Amino acid sequence: MATPAPNERLCRNFIDGEWVASRSARVVERRNPANLDEIVTLVPLSTPEEMRQAIEAARKAFPSWRDTPAPARGRILARAAQLMEQRKEELARLLTREEGKTFKDALGEVIKSVRVLEFMAGEGTRLAGETMPSDLPKNFAYTIKQPMGVVGLITPWNFPVSIPVWKIAPAIVAGNTVVLKPSTFAAQTAAKTLELLAEAGVPAGVINMVVGSGREAGGTLVEHPDVRAVSFTGSNAVGSGIYHTGAERMKKCQCEMGGKNPLVVLRDADLELAADATVFGAFASTGQRCTATSRVVIEEGVADRFVEMVVSRAKKWKVGNGLELDVDMGPAVNEQQIETDMRYIEMGKGVAKLVLGGERLAGGAWDRGYFVSPTIFDHVARDSSLAQDEIFGPVLSVVRVKDFDEAMDVANSVKYGLSSSLYSNDAARIFAFIDRIETGITHVNSPTVGGEAHLPFGGMKATGVGMREMGHGALDFFTEVKSVYIDYTGSRRETRAY
Repeated sequence: MATPAPNERLCRNFIDGEWVASRSARVVERRNPANLDEIVTLVPLSTPEEMRQAIEAARKAFPSWRDTPAPARGRILARAAQLMEQRKEELARLLTREEGKTFKDALGEVIKSVRVLEFMAGEGTRLAGETMPSDLPKNFAYTIKQPMGVVGLITPWNFPVSIPVWKIAPAIVAGNTVVLKPSTFAAQTAAKTLELLAEAGVPAGVINMVVGSGREAGGTLVEHPDVRAVSFTGSNAVGSGIYHTGAERMKKCQCEMGGKNPLVVLRDADLELAADATVFGAFASTGQRCTATSRVVIEEGVADRFVEMVVSRAKKWKVGNGLELDVDMGPAVNEQQIETDMRYIEMGKGVAKLVLGGERLAGGAWDRGYFVSPTIFDHVARDSSLAQDEIFGPVLSVVRVKDFDEAMDVANSVKYGLSSSLYSNDAARIFAFIDRIETGITHVNSPTVGGEAHLPFGGMKATGVGMREMGHGALDFFTEVKSVYIDYTGSRRETRAY
């Protein structure tokens, strides 16, 4: 059984089943973004040598874990799901203090992670290949899925429980060993997640974690020759670099990156339903979701009424510390993110109509955090930065169009292709939208955010490269397929299949 993580602010690395203090003298403070007086975590910037030690621990643990029956691996994930369910509120409170999202959003993330663990636990009994008829008589042909070895996982701050879980769970149920490099902005939440997995019975060395900078710790992980595959979630700039490095080294890479998700509203839509979804999709989790609703594309005939409805709803949202249960939206994650939010807001004031918000909140408790008001721009040009760039904050752009065909054109006009939503009751338009929208996830009459544990998650175009995450297909990235031919004639054949 692994030693428990110390109950202190200093985040430690998890290597070969032990929580060990980094030897690095460089430590960064992670303060609560809703209350900068509170230091939540001290995060060491671990050295490349410490990352190499974690990779070596994973390499040594691989043969034994590979030979552990897949159903037994799955049962460990099932125990982890039970432990996380029991401690969901504790984990959600830590997540809120470290990352900033409201407690209800954090609790939803933890519950989603439990569902992923439950589903992936069952994959231990479904790690199946195929049997196929051979061209030759008395020849048995089939395929099997086998683990790759050591895999590197690099995860962001915005879902510090769910994203590590939905990468770790398929990786280890398939028989791989893992080295995780989480974001320094949510490192303690990731550590607590690994602690639950270790307590559930994951053997020493099968899961490891090293905290540190993306350049040093992450770079070492991506470049190391013993790491067979890398799964990354984060920015396009970093993801494209990882994909390039992986290609040079012949590594399997999976990169989930940006989004600029449209919610399309047609004139026949239930506007009340669409307005509720828009506000939730744009402002929940402070807009810091890759699936957040950042654009509304709406037919001109209903746009005035719809914008009034959205503004009316958004005005009622309370912004503050996410641990206060009546708060609807927490802070931006850090100073850099709120500066990005405000830069786009100031730029937008010169090119579109600001109808709500547009300010960094000040006064009282707001002075000690990174708070920005829910912000809505109307009459946004389809090719403007507001409509094209991923802001990753609570900034909603409304783009008006004349008809369905123009709505489709605008919805597909960005380089990203993660999530989308259509509000309409016209069956023909609904199915045309599904056929034509260039996103990996689409919703009809529900928000752009959200996804279920047993369905694939991922995007098209600049959003993602590599295989999908979650669902049955998640195992495809973490396994290699081997084709097997068993000749049971007992004699030499004159002909072979080619």
